[in-house]
Amino acid sequence: MELLYLDETSTMQFSGTISSKLPQVGTTIFSVMSALANAEGAINLSQGFPDFPLDPELISLVNQQMKGGFNQYAPMQGDMGLREQIVRKAETLYGQVYHPETDITITAGGTQAIFTAITAILREGDEVVVFTPAYDCYIPAIELTGANPVYVELHAPNFSIDWREVHKLVNHHTKMIIINTPHNPSGTVWSREDMLALEKLTRGTDIVIISDEVYQHIIYDGQDHQSVARYPELAERSFLVGSFGKTFHATGWKIGYVMAPIELMREFNKVHQFVTFAVNHPVQKGMAAYLKTPDHYLEVTALFQRKRDLFLEAIAGSRFKVNPSAGTYFQLLDFSDITDESDVDFAERLTRENKLASIPVSVFYQNESQDSVLRFCFAKQDETLLKAAEILQQV
Repeated sequence: MELLYLDETSTMQFSGTISSKLPQVGTTIFSVMSALANAEGAINLSQGFPDFPLDPELISLVNQQMKGGFNQYAPMQGDMGLREQIVRKAETLYGQVYHPETDITITAGGTQAIFTAITAILREGDEVVVFTPAYDCYIPAIELTGANPVYVELHAPNFSIDWREVHKLVNHHTKMIIINTPHNPSGTVWSREDMLALEKLTRGTDIVIISDEVYQHIIYDGQDHQSVARYPELAERSFLVGSFGKTFHATGWKIGYVMAPIELMREFNKVHQFVTFAVNHPVQKGMAAYLKTPDHYLEVTALFQRKRDLFLEAIAGSRFKVNPSAGTYFQLLDFSDITDESDVDFAERLTRENKLASIPVSVFYQNESQDSVLRFCFAKQDETLLKAAEILQQV
C-alpha cells in the first residue's frame, strides 16, 4: 500500500527545492484505512478511537470550567490541581512518589509527550532501542534528531522479548530505550520479569527510558500493569507517558501527561514550552475534578474487558486464530488459515469486498513481517462489534 498525500488538487506550488527530513513518511496507515472504510461504506475497526459517548459528568465538569472563565492559557506545566491528582494516582497505584511542582507536565496527548521527550534528550549519532511492531510516531521523531533507531523485532503470537538479543544491541552509543505496555498493536503486556530485565540492563548507565503507558488502565484478566513507576531504579531514568484521551474515551481532546524526575523534566520543559507551551485550560480543570473519584479510571478495565469478550465470543468458530488481547482495546486476528495474501493486501480486500476495515500489523515494523495478523479495534458500540463479528464469521 503506497502512502501518499493527495495533493493533486492543490493550486499552489513551492518554487524552490525541498530536501525532506522524513523522505519515507507519507499519510499514516490509520488515515489510509479510515479513508478506504469511508469510501467503501465499511465498518471501521481500524483507527483506535471509541465510537460511544463520554461520561456526561466529565463533560459537565469541563463545561463548568468554561463557564467559570478558565479559557485563557494554563500554566506551562499544567494546572496544579490536575498535577496533584496525577501524583496521588501514581502513589496509590504504583507506590512511587512524584512531586507535582517539578515532576509532572500536562501535554497535548501522548504523541506530543513522546516527541518532546525524544527531541529533548537525543543528539545526532545517539542510538535508541525500539521494540517493533512499534507505534508509528517513535521512529520519525528519532530520525528528526539525527539519532539512529535500533530494532528488536517481536513476533506473533506472543511477541515475547529475547533479552539476550537486546543486551547485544546496547553499547556506548545507546542513549534511550522506548517501551510500550500495554502494547499497541499486539495487545500484549510486559511481565515483572521483563521489567526486572530492563532494570538490570540499564543499571549503571546513562540510558533514558520512554515508557509509553497510555493504555495503563486498560489491562485484562486480573493482571497488574507493570509501570516503570513500580520500579524505583527505572522511575529515576524514565519519562512515563499517560493519556486521559485513551482512558476516558476522549481522544479528540488530546490531553496526556508526562511524569519524570526533575533533571529529565527540566530538559523536557525546555522543548515543551516551544511546542505547545500549554494545554487547553478548562479540560485540565475539569479532569482534575473528575480524577478525585478513582473509580472513574479504575472501572475502565471492566468496560473494555466486556467488549473484548463480547467480540471474541461473537467470532468463536470462525477461521481466524485468536490469542486474546491482554491489554489496550485492540485484538489481533491471525488469518493464516484463510489466505496466503500479505496482511496489507488482505486488509484492503476485507475492506473492499467484506466492508470491514482493520490495520495490517506489518506497517508497524521497519522490515517486512511475515506474520499473518490484522489489528481490530473493539472500543466500539456493541452493535458495531456484533456486525463486524458476523462479517468475520463469513470470511
